[in-house]
Amino acid sequence: MPHKSQSPTKFVVAALLVVGVVTWLAISAGSQSKFYYVTIGELQTMGDKAYTRNLRVAGNVQPGSIKQVGTNATFTLLEQGKTLQVSYQGTEPPPDAFKDDSQALAIGRYSRDGVFHASQLQAKCASKYAPAAKPGAAPTGNTAPMGTTASLAH
Repeated sequence: MPHKSQSPTKFVVAALLVVGVVTWLAISAGSQSKFYYVTIGELQTMGDKAYTRNLRVAGNVQPGSIKQVGTNATFTLLEQGKTLQVSYQGTEPPPDAFKDDSQALAIGRYSRDGVFHASQLQAKCASKYAPAAKPGAAPTGNTAPMGTTASLAH
């Protein structure tokens, strides 16, 4: 009884199709998970690119600008004389360290209305390891590093 041989072309085409789909999924998912760090000044001069990218923007919280309702907050970031209105719509409330004059990192997207819509918010933590101030000495600034979510480059 003759044995029918399988055509290797079918297997090659199927394998190429699977590899192509997996590659496309990896590329499209990778590009959507990148967050570009920009300064407020750079953000305001990016043009149309600013509206199509996931961004990270840091600055100091302008005193008196925080308005919080539940897990959402609006506030203004300041950096080198530039300001940025931020609307945080998160699933968790802003961190405890998020206060007037604190350093904050907003992660999200910039919209054409000039507001940065953040889905994540981080604030510089007070350092419990900072040396105690000597009596009569001038207070020093907080030197604790700001936490990061993931290191994502341009």
